[in-house]
Amino acid sequence: MTKSRRQFLRIAGSTAIIAAAGSAGFALTRTPTKALAPWQMAGDDYADPRLRALSYAILAPNPHNKQPWLVTLEGEDRFSLGYDMDRLLPHTDPFNRQIVIGLGCFLELMCMAAAENGYRAEVSLFPEGEPVPVLDGRPIARVTLVKDASVQASPLFKQVLARRSNKEVFDVSRAVDPADLTAVTSVVGQDISVGSVSDPVAIERLRDLTWRAHMVEVQVPRTYMESVDVMRLGKSEIEANPDGIDLGGPFLEAMNLAGVLTRPQLADMTSSAYKQGLEMYRGIMMSAMGYVFLSTQTNTRINQIAAGRNWVRVNLKAAERGISIHPLSQALQEYVEMKALVAELHDMLGQSGLRMQMFARVGYGPAVATSPRWPIDAKLI
Repeated sequence: MTKSRRQFLRIAGSTAIIAAAGSAGFALTRTPTKALAPWQMAGDDYADPRLRALSYAILAPNPHNKQPWLVTLEGEDRFSLGYDMDRLLPHTDPFNRQIVIGLGCFLELMCMAAAENGYRAEVSLFPEGEPVPVLDGRPIARVTLVKDASVQASPLFKQVLARRSNKEVFDVSRAVDPADLTAVTSVVGQDISVGSVSDPVAIERLRDLTWRAHMVEVQVPRTYMESVDVMRLGKSEIEANPDGIDLGGPFLEAMNLAGVLTRPQLADMTSSAYKQGLEMYRGIMMSAMGYVFLSTQTNTRINQIAAGRNWVRVNLKAAERGISIHPLSQALQEYVEMKALVAELHDMLGQSGLRMQMFARVGYGPAVATSPRWPIDAKLI
């Protein structure tokens, strides 16, 4: 068979399969129901209040959706929070700063869920010392749940199941309401510096900077492959490993089945899949209609946990106000190729001398589905 004949058959077959993605039968079977079940199971009638609180904590935002948390139950009312050393991001997060922030998000949701059930969570951070300069196996926290009728539930808890990281194109015709931005930043505690950007000129500059940072990450082979390696293509991969970057849905899965969207193609920086991915992501980045960010005076593990706990509150308040939020971690990362852009972002936002911990674009985007999660049983030691 000639090369042109093979190409024609492949294109024809791909077109047929992709067209089939629009059929109701195919689409209805592509939802990774098992991987999304933890969202429905949160708050189930657990006899153990720790498990009830933890069933919400596992829904926390975290980098690359790695879900690194591990929990050891101790006695009848305590547990230790650790992490899986095989779920770190050594290339884009060489000092594990982002991973620790994600663990801070986990702790905040756990505390909120415990309070909702009438328990006070007494949290002792880094009981064996702060693991620096990288995580080394020492625990993040030891937690005791104490029944307390006086504990106050957080009004933000109502948004836990509605919280999303929205990685879609935002509505560029709709400016972010200043009242919404004020509300979103108002939930940040006094131990964290918070800021927002709504000026159109500044937004344009930040769109450009964040795009350049993204290009650094996807053009440095080791940092780009850190993402490719955790991409889950289609329902089967997502359900087998409900973590990482899920590329699901009928259209993307049809492209994968047709051989148009595969991991080797995504890894090949000369492929059409790679180039189309860049074009798609550029549209996403250029639709930012504002930004929010958190900074700390120093960059200790305590600071990082505080940033995570505050960050999840920002997310919940954004959900309450109907604001879409998408964390942009690239221009905050500590590997050498990103160093100049990290300094540029800090300078641009008046944060020189501080440590920016979180930075995100905001706007009004379409409704998005929940992200895959491992069930709480998979995270218990």
